[in-house]
Amino acid sequence: MKYAGLSTGGRIATHFSTWFIPPYKGRCYLANLTAQSYISPDASIHHSDLEIETKAFIGERVVIHQARNGGPVKIGKASHIHRDSIIETGQGGSLLIGADTHIQPRCQFAAYKAPIDIGSQVQIAPNCAFYPYNHTFLADEPIKNQPLQTKGGIIIDDDAWLGVGVIVLDGVRIGKGAVVGAGSVVTRDIPDGAIAAGVPARVVKMREKRPGL
Repeated sequence: MKYAGLSTGGRIATHFSTWFIPPYKGRCYLANLTAQSYISPDASIHHSDLEIETKAFIGERVVIHQARNGGPVKIGKASHIHRDSIIETGQGGSLLIGADTHIQPRCQFAAYKAPIDIGSQVQIAPNCAFYPYNHTFLADEPIKNQPLQTKGGIIIDDDAWLGVGVIVLDGVRIGKGAVVGAGSVVTRDIPDGAIAAGVPARVVKMREKRPGL
């Protein structure tokens, strides 16, 4: 891991370091053994404006792709992106992931038209999806030819927690420490400290402090 990195030699060094290490989360500790970050040899990186801070973990079969005129991707210190997640930036889009944020398998970030900003210590469960854009759907034009539009970017503030299969749409802020229940579709802002669930997601209660605190 001393020689790990995005260069060809760095990818080869990472490959050798995994030979006797269990896959998936068994390899997370390797991110602490390098001055850079752990990027799985199976990850597909095609992005000219990518910044990965130290101690980050990029797992098996993660894809980081830059479409035409796509904006930057920045992955914060000690953040983990697990297997089969896809990050894509296109025209007008960018992605920022703060420090110590954990993204579980098979999540999708399609940053077109507007940015996706994810704070620090955010917990994102498997199969979540983030779309800061939408298609128009006029009747006289095939959907595939319709232009993209957006109500604004997506902001996930620090310490938020998104359950399995949450979908977050354009123009939404999920507040600091908020919790979104599994399977929810977030179409409007969720306040700090709120617990929200449903399709569309609505606030059902606020987080409470432990008695005596």
